[in-house]
Amino acid sequence: MLVIAPYASLAGATLLAVVTGGLDPVALALVAATAAWLLWWVTVRQHAGGAFFVGLVLLSGALVWRSPLFGFFAWTGYLFTVTALRGRWRLVGTAAVAVLTAAAQARGFGPGGSEEAWLFAVLLAFNVLVAVAMTHFATVNREQQAKLAEALAENAGLHSRLLAQARAAGVHDERQRLAGELHDVLAQGLTGIVTQLEAAGAAADRPVDWRRHVDTATRLARDSLTEARRSVHALGPGPLAATGLPAALGELVEDWSRLTGVRADLVVTGAAGALVPEIEATLLRAAQEALTNVARHARAGRVALSLSYLGDLVTLDVRDDGIGFDPQAVGDDGGFGLSAMRNRVARVAGTLEVESEPGDGTAIAVCVPAVPVSAEQVPA
Repeated sequence: MLVIAPYASLAGATLLAVVTGGLDPVALALVAATAAWLLWWVTVRQHAGGAFFVGLVLLSGALVWRSPLFGFFAWTGYLFTVTALRGRWRLVGTAAVAVLTAAAQARGFGPGGSEEAWLFAVLLAFNVLVAVAMTHFATVNREQQAKLAEALAENAGLHSRLLAQARAAGVHDERQRLAGELHDVLAQGLTGIVTQLEAAGAAADRPVDWRRHVDTATRLARDSLTEARRSVHALGPGPLAATGLPAALGELVEDWSRLTGVRADLVVTGAAGALVPEIEATLLRAAQEALTNVARHARAGRVALSLSYLGDLVTLDVRDDGIGFDPQAVGDDGGFGLSAMRNRVARVAGTLEVESEPGDGTAIAVCVPAVPVSAEQVPA
């Protein structure tokens, strides 16, 4: 519009002046000068600044002075007030254009009588009021659009940073999960293997017992390797792939008791239902880690596990009658023992509590939300 409207208005006003006989050589020269001014600033340089606007107002005033019909062109000055001027100069430029349009509407400058002076004053006031108001609103709208664009750009940058942070946090969480998963598999498997190999060493003069311990160690090594591969591929624990959590815990307790020679019992209470794989895997891994700790440190004679389905919650308690320890003295050992267990439980919005005293055994309580498997998650 800034490119076409001024030329079209100037041509139309010039044509009207020719038809009415009001175009003299001076006016024709002013028309040519105005067209050249527009061509240089608007079309060639494409930079309509303050100097351009001042020249446009002067040329428009001269044209209106020669013929009021050029008021049909003078109004185009409004088109450049917002883009060519800054700050309060926009209002000054708007008022200048309003004077030109009012003069054209009053049939030129220099009214001859009081009636024409009164008409000019009314037209001037009306044009100035309307033009200044419109320019103000246009300026405010332009500033708001600029602020909106700046805010959108800032939000886009913030969004990109948040995505990068979320991606980094996801990578860190996944690394922690896999590290804990591998620890659970390797630590528990190696503990059983070492126990069986030590027993085989002690039974070197008993071929039948020696063979049984070696075969058991071999089976544990293969099972641990299978679990490690499954964990690397981000799958759930092997026992859960074919059976539910209570049965998987029962198998775990039975195997652990047979390998360590320590009595272990599992009690399941409540209505057992299928939970999302991550919840069940967390409870199974917590039981495995707790039993591994009992075998390595507790010197216990008995272990009791209880799995309780309590509506919206599921709890797992592991108690032993071993030598116990001071939880405050252990702290964060920097490995993947209790700290890894806490991190794993926290990832599913659960809690882990440890109660123990030297000489009074240990109790570990895990509480997680009972998130059931939806119909879409149940395999066909």
